Amino acid sequence: MRYLDEYRDPAVARRLLAGLRSTATRPWTIMEVCGGQTHTIVRQGIDELLPAGMRMIHGPGCPVCVTPLETLDRALAIAADPEVIFTSFGDMLRVPGSSGDLLGLRARGADVRVVYTPLDAVRLAADHPDRQVVFFAVGFETTAPANAMAVLRAHALGLDNFSMLVSHVLVPPAMTAILESEDNQVEAFLAAGHVCAVMGWTEYEPIAARHRVPVVVTGFEPLDLLEGILMAVRQLEDGRHEVENQYARAVRRTGNTAAQEALRRVFQVTERSWRGIGPIPASGFALAPEFAAHDAERRFGVGGLTSAEDSGCIAGPILRGTRLPTDCAAYGTSCTPRRPLGAPMVSSEGTCAAFYNAGRTR
Repeated sequence: MRYLDEYRDPAVARRLLAGLRSTATRPWTIMEVCGGQTHTIVRQGIDELLPAGMRMIHGPGCPVCVTPLETLDRALAIAADPEVIFTSFGDMLRVPGSSGDLLGLRARGADVRVVYTPLDAVRLAADHPDRQVVFFAVGFETTAPANAMAVLRAHALGLDNFSMLVSHVLVPPAMTAILESEDNQVEAFLAAGHVCAVMGWTEYEPIAARHRVPVVVTGFEPLDLLEGILMAVRQLEDGRHEVENQYARAVRRTGNTAAQEALRRVFQVTERSWRGIGPIPASGFALAPEFAAHDAERRFGVGGLTSAEDSGCIAGPILRGTRLPTDCAAYGTSCTPRRPLGAPMVSSEGTCAAFYNAGRTR
């Protein structure tokens, strides 16, 4: 890969669209899993250029968006402790919990800091041995290896004042849950290229075979997505259900084995609740027993906190792909990126924010 312009060539885009029109003989429904892909599709108007009747469903591929409200409330409870330096990536600071967000808590005096890598939080723990430093670990398999390395580093340094509030989720179980839901409409998937760069695509092969759905590992630029959609439609038209790799410049079938080894050492697979979907078995990471001393949920005793979602926000159906942001009465009125009701509007990868920033109206 040399320049991004290579993957934004309008002449190539027109050829791919022509290929789609000549290939598709009936409407098809395809879900892109990743929020980054959703933003490209909406911003570039790709979903509006597809053949008549062909539809893109915007899936739950935004890790900030699917972080459950109760986890946000646990983060707020920990961050309110005056002995704590609470650290997070910036997009988590504005996601609303039941009683505000981390940014508002910081405005009221809590020590909440934005970091750019989890190792920044480890350095803070080393520099402030008299304070508890907590890192809010949110993300799919893409960000989990760096968080695993932070735990390994803190453990090696003997930093007993470093802990992690873990809310990692895994993509393949969510895809399975969507396919097995009563209101499923998905006929093919575009899998997230960055997740597969870490994990490879072997986990998707049983899903494709069992549910007879094509899965195409796809990148994030307009031509990546158009080619991925065309590959999926060719499979659908041929009656095939395989895993194919459009993102060959970045993804191998086996993924990054060194990163996978770090994940196996630090984390164990557990049930995880997804905002808008609910609990999904074996769909998340939790710290392994060896690293339980770095578990913030256990250290601060917040595991029992539960919360109810705002009834004015339809984040759940939007994240499941059964509703669009423009179906929501709050969209663009009481819910905007400046004053979001739910995570899909505040996150940089959220479907509602993608629609709003692209000027999509009801």
